[in-house]
Amino acid sequence: MNIVLLGSGNTATVLAKMIKKADHTIAQVWSRNTAYAEALAAKVHAKAIASLDDITSEADICIMAVTDTAIPELAKQLKLKRKILVHTAGSVNKDVLRNSSPNYGVLYPLQSLRKEMIVIPPVPFLVDGNSDEVNVLLADFAASFSDNVQPADDDTRLKMHLAAVMVSNFTNHLYALTEDYCKDRHLDFKLLHPLIIEVACRLTQGSAVDMQTGPARRGDEETIKKHLLLLEIDEHLQDLYHELSESIRRLYRKK
Repeated sequence: MNIVLLGSGNTATVLAKMIKKADHTIAQVWSRNTAYAEALAAKVHAKAIASLDDITSEADICIMAVTDTAIPELAKQLKLKRKILVHTAGSVNKDVLRNSSPNYGVLYPLQSLRKEMIVIPPVPFLVDGNSDEVNVLLADFAASFSDNVQPADDDTRLKMHLAAVMVSNFTNHLYALTEDYCKDRHLDFKLLHPLIIEVACRLTQGSAVDMQTGPARRGDEETIKKHLLLLEIDEHLQDLYHELSESIRRLYRKK
């Protein structure tokens, strides 16, 4: 397929690499920053365009890979006659594209993507279109570069986006707080890397509920008290530790 890519950030860059590797043609790349568009276009042998008016009529799909907040305003600037227009956001309704093209939908990569990635991890895609024909085409297109493609309407996609924030953004925030804790106490945070990887990998072997360990899970109140005392000088971390421990207790009291 011939693809036009709108955007040049993390999602746009990784998508461009995946699409190119699947032997599709990226005809054009547009970005608000022309220099960024030119840099990405050079990597995937595409043409950088400075104006949305220059979008080729030969494109099959126009992919809007920009920030969630930028989608509505960008959509207002597009009037595509026949080509399929999609955005890549998890939390944005597909109908924001209703007036931009008669054929539209969503191509949502359920993964944390960074343009610096050397090796691209598995990327599940949730797809949705405004017609059966668009749904089939988007599913086939995504399946050419992903082994895990599933249909998901706006409600399902939003719920999955929330779940993604919890398992990715929230856990990473805990890593960041713990890294600061270690730094302040002259501890080597890198010693925790194998543990972080091991716990994450266990989720492929069973339910997270069954994999839970730690003092709150086993009811070790003495250890919890010692930890809370250590955190007396950091009220924010102490509150988090207490709240998460209570959450674990509540969950397993129900079992």
